[in-house]
Amino acid sequence: MGPNILILMVDQLNGTLFPDGPAEWLHIPHLKRLAKRSVRFQNCYSASPLCAPGRASFMSGQLPSATGVYDNAAEFPSSLPTYAHHLRRAGYQTSLAGKMHFVGPDQLHGFEERLSTDIYPPDFGWTPDYRKAGERIDWWYHNMGSVTGAGVAEITNQMEYDDEVAYEARRKIYDLSRQHDPRPWCLTVSFTHPHDPYVARQKYWDLYEDCDHLLPEVPEISYEDHDAHSKRIFDANDWRKYDISETDIKRARRAYFANISYIDDKIGELIEALETTRQEAVVIFVSDHGDMLGERGLWFKMSFFEGSARVPMLLSSPTLMPQTVSDPVSTIDICPTLCELAGISMEHVSRWSEGESLIPLTKGARRKTPVAMEYAAEASYAPMVALRQGRYKYTRCRLDPEQLFDLETDPHELQNLAQEAEKADILHVLRSLSEEKWDLAQFEKDVQHSQARRLLVYEALRNGKYYPWDYQPLKQASERFMRNHMDLNVLEERQRFPRGE
Repeated sequence: MGPNILILMVDQLNGTLFPDGPAEWLHIPHLKRLAKRSVRFQNCYSASPLCAPGRASFMSGQLPSATGVYDNAAEFPSSLPTYAHHLRRAGYQTSLAGKMHFVGPDQLHGFEERLSTDIYPPDFGWTPDYRKAGERIDWWYHNMGSVTGAGVAEITNQMEYDDEVAYEARRKIYDLSRQHDPRPWCLTVSFTHPHDPYVARQKYWDLYEDCDHLLPEVPEISYEDHDAHSKRIFDANDWRKYDISETDIKRARRAYFANISYIDDKIGELIEALETTRQEAVVIFVSDHGDMLGERGLWFKMSFFEGSARVPMLLSSPTLMPQTVSDPVSTIDICPTLCELAGISMEHVSRWSEGESLIPLTKGARRKTPVAMEYAAEASYAPMVALRQGRYKYTRCRLDPEQLFDLETDPHELQNLAQEAEKADILHVLRSLSEEKWDLAQFEKDVQHSQARRLLVYEALRNGKYYPWDYQPLKQASERFMRNHMDLNVLEERQRFPRGE
């Protein structure tokens, strides 16, 4: 019998805030306690810095180019094995509470039960279109209103969701302690915070009144001086319509930090329930991607910069000694790691997963292969890829100049070394590895084909009687949280009290 497994996932948590466990100045006592008994992965990267593609890769152990989940409206194929399938096949009970942003009619993907609906729509309505490069779809694209509207509220759309997720997960942990089911269990609990909008409850907001980290370390860079993809992100976020002040930046970052503390309390409730019911479990804490938080003027995710692509990861197991692992790793490594911890033969997993089990790294091995990332969603006009190997990060896109950063000497990625003669050898190595791994022309064709199919199907299904794919946990889920018959801007304001100015 394998160990019980509790997976704690959060949304949009910047991994640079976890240099070796949580930064000291963060008010998150429960995560700090968890970190002390965990393997702490300092350099963990999202497979794709956006919700649905990042999560599909996390669950399957495969990159978006393999899953076909390129963006937030790409279908997660039912036939794609996930860690929930592998564990369930091995005799586990598998449950999900919270967000996983599955798109398509299959809303389980190996989970035996789902305790709540999702916060975002599961249909094709958020499909970007490479044929219309630069088009901005206002009703669901991010905009800078999340920054200018930052502040305090006691209830929001997202707080309602995470309050429910924590309640359902805690109830499940208590229910598992009754041991009506003799199987080992894997419970995945996935919160939507600290994802924007940057709005927090007063009790958590007050924790950061005197915080010394309310301004980014790298101030805003003028639009003209940004790299090509960062300019696309600015345009996608409709930046010209907003005047972002220093006060706005401080308030947005303060609320973000406050919401990390909010989530810490929720995680504390779950760990307390686990401990008070005397259940032992492997615990994994991870995020789907990060948030730039105003560094160099960028917000949210959608890029390979550290704030966006790097995520925290903690792994606590009675069989693993607490330590720090500095070698770069990926969220696609979690699927095979879970399977090895559960005693599942890697022969059954490696065929379906590109990831590598992290267990050898906890026993002194070093990673030899680069960590790969992909991005092919909004704000991109063609697929982008990246490799992190050792101290270097390399990025490539058909539309853009190559980038090469030395993260040891330039952690803020301000100096592109791709044209530096003394870095020609490492550039050649990483470029060759990239070209061996990716056919970008074919990747782009695959993405365009997927987009065109989905746009046609979505338009068709919106004519006549519409049957939603939203997961319905015996509640009227299609009228809760965010759905495609709602305007995101109106929704966030309407669901908040007190409302913003």
